[in-house]
Amino acid sequence: MEPPKIVSVSNAEHYTWGQSSDGWHLLKHEALCVIEEQMVPGSSEQLHFHHKAQQLFYILSGEASFEINQQPFHLHAGESLHIPPGTPHRIFNKGAAGLRFIVISSPPSHGDPENM
Repeated sequence: MEPPKIVSVSNAEHYTWGQSSDGWHLLKHEALCVIEEQMVPGSSEQLHFHHKAQQLFYILSGEASFEINQQPFHLHAGESLHIPPGTPHRIFNKGAAGLRFIVISSPPSHGDPENM
């Protein structure tokens, strides 16, 4: 068993995705994944779904727009949204400021998405 350690964006595994967006693996476990991500204004991800992973998006700062099953949702800082497996979705940053959020996936969603 690994000893506890403090993890932040300054020491976590980093990756880039989409249109100049960043992600940091705060927890990367076989059953659970916790990622902090940031999106620049005007960016979005491709519409997709996950075969196995359920996800919870928690907005840290900025405003997030989602398309889920062809329905729009708008979240502010301090709000969250659960997306069950098999649900078509995508996130947008339509605001003028950066968007920061936490994504919790169980099981991890990397390798599980199917673009639409």
